[in-house]
Amino acid sequence: MKVLLINGSPRGNGNTYMALSEVARTLNAEGIDTEIISIGKRAVQGCIACGMCGRTGKCTFNDDLYYKVSRAINDGIDGLVIGSPVYYGGPNGSLCALLDRVFYSLGRMLRYKPGASVVVCRRGGASAAFDRLNKYFTIMNMPVVSSQYWNMVYGQTPGQATQDEEGMQTMRTLGRNMAWLIKRLDIPEQGHPEQEQPVWTNFIR
Repeated sequence: MKVLLINGSPRGNGNTYMALSEVARTLNAEGIDTEIISIGKRAVQGCIACGMCGRTGKCTFNDDLYYKVSRAINDGIDGLVIGSPVYYGGPNGSLCALLDRVFYSLGRMLRYKPGASVVVCRRGGASAAFDRLNKYFTIMNMPVVSSQYWNMVYGQTPGQATQDEEGMQTMRTLGRNMAWLIKRLDIPEQGHPEQEQPVWTNFIR
């Protein structure tokens, strides 16, 4: 069993990474392997709606960051955790650019796998950013993993996240809840809910 954690902060070892690391340590203690991929500081290509992924099964922009995430998903994961700092009440734009491409091209491989988002902020905007990230899961039939509070941690300067005792406890609770759900979903004969053929409607016909 394995969970992929995406660090949506340009700071590879900043507060978002520390929050995700607390989740990862808890998952490891529950016998679940983890991998953290950081988006880094390079510009991230966004989706251009070319539709190529619908024909090839992968994004037409096969850059290194996308390749790392797609490789992890293709190798097989049982859960996904996305972490981001809060910028102007929302997630990092570079992270969303990546996620738009990942979920559009690989969403079929994420169905029914538990997902969770984690946000880190100095003071405000966390709940709005948290809501934005959760929308990726709810459009892909992914169970959203909850915790004892909204999955947010507070901290501005490097290392402050670890001083948010409630935030760190929330991360550990999230890790245990995700491990619990993954283990209960790991029943091959249980299968998944039957899916209807998608119906596409537009406001202008």
